[in-house]
Amino acid sequence: MTPFGARVREHRKKRGITLSQMAVALSVSPAYLSALEHGRRGRPTWFMVQRIIAFFNVIWDEAEELQRLAELSDPKISIETGGLDPEATELANVLSTKIAGLSRESLTHLLHQLRTAAARDGV
Repeated sequence: MTPFGARVREHRKKRGITLSQMAVALSVSPAYLSALEHGRRGRPTWFMVQRIIAFFNVIWDEAEELQRLAELSDPKISIETGGLDPEATELANVLSTKIAGLSRESLTHLLHQLRTAAARDGV
């Protein structure tokens, strides 16, 4: 599941809306919406994100959060490490081979560490 998919599901469940009801309202198939929630589809388009924001009638911070999560929710990414330090290539490769076996706790810890390092380095 992607961060965007998890948040959409959370909004939907909180409002007692079924996947089918939401799909009809957005003029998409329930299969598409399910795949979007579960991360079996690519990142949603800007237009689809706007439709979902309007559907849930969220504004300001919640709308910005959905947009931010959509940008971080491409389940099939590639990382270009050409020209970077060898450690960058090693990190990308280790992550690609080990990520499926990591616990939620480990993923949360690594994500926090990466964000802290990026902030420290001004990235």
